[in-house]
Amino acid sequence: MLADHYDPLHKRLVLSTDNYFGRSVAALGVAAHEAGHAIQHAQAYLPLQLRMAAVGLTTFASQVVMWLPLFGMVTGLLSTYTGLMVMAVSWGVIMAFNLITLPVEFDASRRAKQTVLRMGLVAPGTEADGVNKVLNAAAWTYVAAFLTSLAYFLWFLLPLLSG
Repeated sequence: MLADHYDPLHKRLVLSTDNYFGRSVAALGVAAHEAGHAIQHAQAYLPLQLRMAAVGLTTFASQVVMWLPLFGMVTGLLSTYTGLMVMAVSWGVIMAFNLITLPVEFDASRRAKQTVLRMGLVAPGTEADGVNKVLNAAAWTYVAAFLTSLAYFLWFLLPLLSG
């Protein structure tokens, strides 16, 4: 299902069965994209290193934005101001992580496109266009994630700034 990723801790590509055994340009594009992350890791690509360093803090912030509204603000254990402040900071962390993720994902897709063409894995024309469409669509999902986190960050920050 959306299990495809590069695992930098174990230095391995994890592909879904459909993409591992797939013969479509979409499966090839996904696999090449994940291989692009492996290349980034091998070349110590700075945005990837920053993203890897931020995973722990971002995971914590994700837990905060999920549980704080339920247990903090609803139960009255936190003041509105404190709750808004914690939520704004947490969404700020998530937003920063999503911002750092953008160059990582676009670069992995760029590397994938170049590699599949250079290696002759896809023919110029229809097949290359298919790979481009798959990788561009995937990259835009990260733009959407960034914009969503920016909106939530501003949602919680603006009341603090406006009083």
